[in-house]
Amino acid sequence: MAGRIEDYALIGDMQTAALVCRDGTADWLCLPRFDSHAIFAGLLGTEEHGFWRLGPARPEGAEPPAADRRRYRGNSLVLESEWDTPRGTVRVTDFMPPRDGAPQLIRIVEGVSGRVPVRSELRMRFSYGRVVPWVHKVDGRTVAVAGPDSVWLDTRAETYGKDLTTYSDFTVSPGDRIAFTISWQPSHHEPPALPDPEGALEATEQFWNEWVDQCTYHGPYREAVVRSLITLKALTYAPTGGIVAAPTTSLPEDLGGSRNWDYRYTWLRDAAITLSSLLRTGYREEARAWREWLLRAVAGDPENLQIMYGIAGERELGEAELDWLPGYENSTPVRVGNGAANQLQLDVYGEVIEALHLAHMTGLTRNDYAMGLQLRLIEYLEKHWEEPDEGIWEVRGPRRHFVHSKVMAWVAVDRTIRLIEAGDTEGPLDRWYRLRDDIHRDVCERGYDPERNTFTQSYGSKELDASLLLIPQVGFLPPDDKRVIGTIEAIQRELSTEDGFVLRYPTDGEAAGVDGLAGDEGAFLACSFWLADDLAMIGRVDEARQLFEKLLSLRNDLGLLAEEWDSRLQRQVGNFPQAFSHVPLIDTALRLTASGAYVG
Repeated sequence: MAGRIEDYALIGDMQTAALVCRDGTADWLCLPRFDSHAIFAGLLGTEEHGFWRLGPARPEGAEPPAADRRRYRGNSLVLESEWDTPRGTVRVTDFMPPRDGAPQLIRIVEGVSGRVPVRSELRMRFSYGRVVPWVHKVDGRTVAVAGPDSVWLDTRAETYGKDLTTYSDFTVSPGDRIAFTISWQPSHHEPPALPDPEGALEATEQFWNEWVDQCTYHGPYREAVVRSLITLKALTYAPTGGIVAAPTTSLPEDLGGSRNWDYRYTWLRDAAITLSSLLRTGYREEARAWREWLLRAVAGDPENLQIMYGIAGERELGEAELDWLPGYENSTPVRVGNGAANQLQLDVYGEVIEALHLAHMTGLTRNDYAMGLQLRLIEYLEKHWEEPDEGIWEVRGPRRHFVHSKVMAWVAVDRTIRLIEAGDTEGPLDRWYRLRDDIHRDVCERGYDPERNTFTQSYGSKELDASLLLIPQVGFLPPDDKRVIGTIEAIQRELSTEDGFVLRYPTDGEAAGVDGLAGDEGAFLACSFWLADDLAMIGRVDEARQLFEKLLSLRNDLGLLAEEWDSRLQRQVGNFPQAFSHVPLIDTALRLTASGAYVG
């Protein structure tokens, strides 16, 4: 059975990623890309759907023990797990080297003390656990083949097959190091080169250390910020610059429910805010790569801008259900693809233009096509901003005039005006001044409830929405505006859980069904960070710091966050790890540091 979501560690090579549980089981791995079929899908099913467990041997039928300690090695994505057994201590080091050839998952077993029996159990299942591969030996190497895919196992340990699983049993003493490597290769190609696990380990550590050295943030929350930055870098698809929202699909927002989505794609919104955090902490190369990805994805057709694309810019992300998988803790359906790709979400224009504006303002080399794209996006908004849309949360109910969408349309126009005023491009300033004023007036008249002194989720509604917390952060209104303070206090009062975290919007009572879905969900971690930001902006910095540090305590022992927090079960829920949680963590740390809110 899969572990709790927070029991997993992330390792990756910036093209795909694996999740490794506390008991040494890799339960999730898609090869060769984030969005490829999984060869280990035990996370969403059972051991029959693929896994790789490596750790101390145990009696037949006994549960595998959790590691007594685990950590990332320094500022890297190299995972170390240690078990103390009656016979001694053993360490397993897991990592995926940045690619120079075939994708690899490398696991090195090391004896620390005593003589410890160890077992490797490798059950590869292709196509999300549906296909049993043909496993055989080629020149002393073990290879699993199914259709277009082959996965090669290399180790000097003896292996044997039993019950459609590849085993290895051995004993390690202090100083012993036994490496296991699996490498993916198209099945019609020559075998991948023999791995060099120790050399790859050294190169992987060096890569991450050199990358982290570029970080310009040296404030009191550096540990949390650096781990979040490493996580965001791991979610970047290196060949194209695309950024996935998470490396998983169908980890539920509501355990046992149906709010299960595939996040292995590039949301323009998520990627744009990720880019902003990277830029503010010194990472300009990632910004340049993402801008190039965006220009390729949108190409010459900004009028048909999608809210998300494949990691190489693919437009077709058809949604399907994998009915042979029982789902994480029986949360069905398991989905691949994402039908929300075809939604209209007007806020995306604001996030994209805000990111392009920030990239330009921080000195990224001028790109005339990017400038032209920005102007064409505004021309589209000029014609369509008054339409209802599905909004930031991708509701599957009727379209509405979501206030956040209108606010971000205002942001898009405002940032473009600033670009023109600075003399960096040309455009019809007077016309767009009027457009900016029209959008602002419309929101303030139709999206604000004067009786309750709060902005509302959509025009004419009474419901609140945590996305309204972004109003002061994007500069739509100043933090000291009474309407802003009223909105913050209303959200605190009506959308907070008992433990002080923030829901996106109500899913019960009269608001039930606003998103077209059954069931509830946890507190949305990004929204909770937004609240901490707002509290700092309106001068309640002690309260902001307390909330921020409470949010930091929700991270797992490795500093990772899923999308949501289930306050009832005290568990992380949703896809994991989630860029949309780690980005606002960075942003709030920067804001609190600048405000002097930290107390050592």
